[in-house]
Order: sequence, then structure tokens, then C-alpha cells
Amino acid sequence: MRLEIIADASPGCVDIRLLCRRRFGKLVCGEKLPRQSVNRKQMTKNQENWFALEITIDPEASEAVEFALNELDALGTEINNLGKKQIETLCVVGYFNEKPDDKIVQIQIDEALRIYNFKRDRIKDISWREIENADWLEEWKKHWRPTKTGKFIIAPTWTEVETNEDPQNRETVIRIDPEMAFGTGTHETTRLCLLAIEENYTGEMSFLDVGTGTGILAIAAAKIRDELQNPKSAAVLNDFASTVHSILACDTDENSIEIARKNATLNNVGENIDFYVGSIQQNTSIFDFVCANLTADVILPILPLLVEKARKKLVLSGILKEQESSITEKLRELKVSDFKIQIDGEWISVLVDNEIMDS
Repeated sequence: MRLEIIADASPGCVDIRLLCRRRFGKLVCGEKLPRQSVNRKQMTKNQENWFALEITIDPEASEAVEFALNELDALGTEINNLGKKQIETLCVVGYFNEKPDDKIVQIQIDEALRIYNFKRDRIKDISWREIENADWLEEWKKHWRPTKTGKFIIAPTWTEVETNEDPQNRETVIRIDPEMAFGTGTHETTRLCLLAIEENYTGEMSFLDVGTGTGILAIAAAKIRDELQNPKSAAVLNDFASTVHSILACDTDENSIEIARKNATLNNVGENIDFYVGSIQQNTSIFDFVCANLTADVILPILPLLVEKARKKLVLSGILKEQESSITEKLRELKVSDFKIQIDGEWISVLVDNEIMDS
């Protein structure tokens, strides 16, 4: 896990997001950096100081430098001036409880630049400074505000939310306490998936969430199902629920599953979602709607299985724009030609329509 703090263009405004290293290594088509051995203790509240590695760069290289810091096991990263117009440089800061060896730092930066096809001159300055300890989780809680995506409002448990109760434009609140799992609703990939669910998922569909994190996507599906009011839909759901697990969510991280279960209960849909530790397998049932918000390097090896297990709709995200061709080429190899690309910032989602393929 790492904590990412991103300062935007508004004075005094900071958007702090928990990111899962497993999901957001931002690798290029499965390439992995050799991990260096850096001996470090876990950060404790009594530790007086942290060490901040400040790297001044051309803005285009921010992803590469973040990746390098991630590989160095930075406890957190901060990007200064992100979102401001007409800036010449950004400063990416990585926080450590012990300083890694300078040679290892240089190796990781150089390798990250190579993977992202940048030259060394993108780095303008590298320096260290000591900073006083802070409780970053509490800081993050102070700054995380409810996020609206379509009809969904993703809100932390400690805030109040006003919603539109108009039946034609009713908003749905999803309460999330992420603890140490990925999925607060603020990241572009989560937003892309939520919009795809809102636009394409109907409550009578079975639903599989691969890599559930905080459970936010499975909870969104369960919330849509709960909103079905007419007797015909209820009858369909009752008949369907008697045959298979209608909403299923999995993650390879046991802690994430525990957190997802808590969040489902918090949203009064705990009994409507089945969670398990693991991933999609050959013996996994076929579901009407499958959502996989992972990364391109994780998606590619299991893409044939994801396509096979999605009866009607498949949503893929966690994919950088420059990785689009690797996913779409693989889909075409699998004889999948009907898909739609949505873009949010530097990220994309791919919606595959298997209904048209089967018709």
C-alpha cells in the first residue's frame, strides 16, 4: 500500500488518495523492475522524522518517477503543482522512514525512465530533506470529500451527504471506509467503472467483480438491484438468486476482502454480495456482467477467461491510454470486435458487448 497526496490547482486544496501498489504499478505490458533490497522498519507514531526524496522533473515524466518511488517502497508520494496550467516542472516527493541507498535510487529512476521511454534529461534535480512525522491517514480523512460519479455519490463514513430525492434523478450514496484497500471513488478508473455500471447494468443481471478492493463496484451493483421496485423484477431476481450467486466479488488480498465485507454491511447490502479470496478461474460460473478494474499487465493473461465468463457485458479498466492497443489487439485475437473505449484523464475503460457477439 502507499498513500498518494496530490495537490491540485486550487490554493490549499489537497486530494489524498490511497492507492494499491498491486493495482497501480503502472507497468508497460507486463514489464517488471528488478526489486532492490532496501532494509527498512515500519513507520511508527513515535518516529520523529521522515525522509523526503524530492525529484524535480518535466511534467510528462511524473508517472515514471512515481513508479520509481513505488518500486523503492516509498510510504507515500506527493505531486506539487499538478493540474496547474503552463508549468515547466513538477516536483514529485517520495516519503521514507529510512533513506534508501543513493545508488539504488538512481538505478530505479533510470529503469523507470527507460520503461516509459524518457531520457535522463527529464530529471532536473534530486534532493533529500527531513520532515516531521505526521499521521497521514488522519490527514487524508480530513481532505477526502464525497465524490459524485453519475448517479453515485461515494462518501466516507465520517461525512454527511445531501442527495437529490427526485425519483427521476435520484442519487445513490455508497459509504466507504477504505482502510488499506483500493477504491475510494476518486480515481479515474473507479469512476469509469461506476459509469459503465450505471449505464449498462440492470438489477436482474448476475455480476462478478474481479479485484474488488473496497467492494465499491459490487456495492454499486447491489444498490441498483435494491432500487428495483416492480413485482416483475423482484420475481426475476428471486428466481435467479435461487440458482447461482448473483453478485460475487473476489480479490487476491485477504485484507481487502475483509474491508469489502465491512463496507457492504455498512451499505446494507452485506447479505446480497458473496466475497471470496482469490481470482477468476476456469471453474468460475458465467456471469451476465463482469467488471475487472486491475492493470493492463494483470488483465492480459486472464483476458480470454474474462471474455469467456461474461455472458453480456465486460468492463475492463486500470488501463493507461498508451496501453490501449495491447488490450484491443488481444481482444481482436479472441474474435471480439464489439467494444467501446471511454477515457478519463490518462486512463481508459473498455466495455465489451458480448450480447451482440452471441446474436
